[in-house]
Amino acid sequence: MKTMSVKEVEKQYEALNIIDVRETDEVAAGKIPGAVNIPLGLIEFRMNELDKSKDYVMVCRSGGRSGQATQFLEDQGFNVTNMDGGMMNYEGETK
Repeated sequence: MKTMSVKEVEKQYEALNIIDVRETDEVAAGKIPGAVNIPLGLIEFRMNELDKSKDYVMVCRSGGRSGQATQFLEDQGFNVTNMDGGMMNYEGETK
């Protein structure tokens, strides 16, 4: 599984396709600008919204759920990277 540090995401979030797999109430407290919220439990049902020709960075609170989502989508043929450390360690801009 490919990983990316929180610092790398903070520096280039505007150029990344970020999927936040936290629950909607968690995301309401703040997410990375431009990130799309698809809760982990819905990834299987909403992966048709994703484009296999694009690269995605998966994000959650601590890195566990996004790791599960990364592994699942990787197995489905998507090019995905997990953000290590999750939003608990993210210090960049949020909306």
